[in-house]
Amino acid sequence: MPAFVNTSRQKRALVVKLGGSLHERVPALAPVLRSSPHPLLIVPGGGRYSDAVREAGLPDEEAHWEAVAAMDTYGRYLATWGFDVSDRISKPSRTTVFLPSRSLKDCDPLPHSWDVTSDTIAAWVAGRLDLDLVVLKSVDGIRINGIRFEEITHHLETDVVDPCFIPYILKKGIRATIINGTLPERVSRFLKDEQVPCTRISTTF
Repeated sequence: MPAFVNTSRQKRALVVKLGGSLHERVPALAPVLRSSPHPLLIVPGGGRYSDAVREAGLPDEEAHWEAVAAMDTYGRYLATWGFDVSDRISKPSRTTVFLPSRSLKDCDPLPHSWDVTSDTIAAWVAGRLDLDLVVLKSVDGIRINGIRFEEITHHLETDVVDPCFIPYILKKGIRATIINGTLPERVSRFLKDEQVPCTRISTTF
């Protein structure tokens, strides 16, 4: 059964984490995301912007907020590709880029350390909205010893997502799927509810 199948006339919205490593792929991904049959709330990664924060060696508290600001910076870049922008957490009626700083300053239950990156922040957004999460990375999913996991229902160590991501997803009962965002056609197929190579993470599917 394809993930996220919805037979109603209005497709259910999704939260999409767009990894910073995909910065150079944005020109190809933007039209795919704009034409999605599902309204998308795009949570930007930090990418090159948060890399600069890491290199600065700031204390955890200052680094956390600078990294969140880096997500806003990447989000504003994404917005130049024809997306609406919002700094409020709400279910989108059309594909929208979310700038997280304002909402996180209002309510931020996540640890302020590098164990939490935009991956877990996107999971927090999905949990707040009771929506499924799609994580676009530069890999096909989570692999251990060269073997891709199709489904994950328990914690495991991986460098594909931040250390807090999988425990948070499982604790909150969020349905998440990791897809290779370097392949826009694959992303397009998934958003049309077709089966694609991926890793799904949840306590239930």
